[in-house]
Amino acid sequence: MIKRLLRKSDSVYLLIRRILMLHVWFWHRLRGIDSTCRVVFPNTISRDFELGPYSLVSRGAYICGRVKAGKYVMFAPDVTIAGADYVFDQPGVPMYFAGRPELPETVIEDDVWIGTRVCILAGLTIGRGSIIAMGSVVTKDVAAYSIVGGVPAKLIRPRFDANDAKVHDDMLNQPA
Repeated sequence: MIKRLLRKSDSVYLLIRRILMLHVWFWHRLRGIDSTCRVVFPNTISRDFELGPYSLVSRGAYICGRVKAGKYVMFAPDVTIAGADYVFDQPGVPMYFAGRPELPETVIEDDVWIGTRVCILAGLTIGRGSIIAMGSVVTKDVAAYSIVGGVPAKLIRPRFDANDAKVHDDMLNQPA
């Protein structure tokens, strides 16, 4: 009954989505997340995380501060974005007491799919339309429209040829 009602009425569906996002915005204090997104808890997400429209964060995500993700981004379960958060090159000072440097900004562009249990080093840029294979450790920037995987992550193959990439870019440049 309820499913039929939701399928027939876009306004009822959008109302329910907004009510669910109130939980994310106020209880978890994640105000940088668009109302069209889906966030599955439990997870650990920095309060300054920004997530574009029609994106998904699955359970078990650990996302450090200064991360910005575009529209249509999918985070599979147990994705980690962390690192570069301890000073370790001061002789005579234990890392525990050496302090933390300022975290660099991590940018995940539009239409990126990040597989299960992927680890991404903070401060990288994941290019538009990329796919990161399950279990990968990303230590370098990922080029647009590429499929990467492994430890450390390396290019497996391009996602599109040049003509298809242009068509996809035109679609992504439109409003969500």
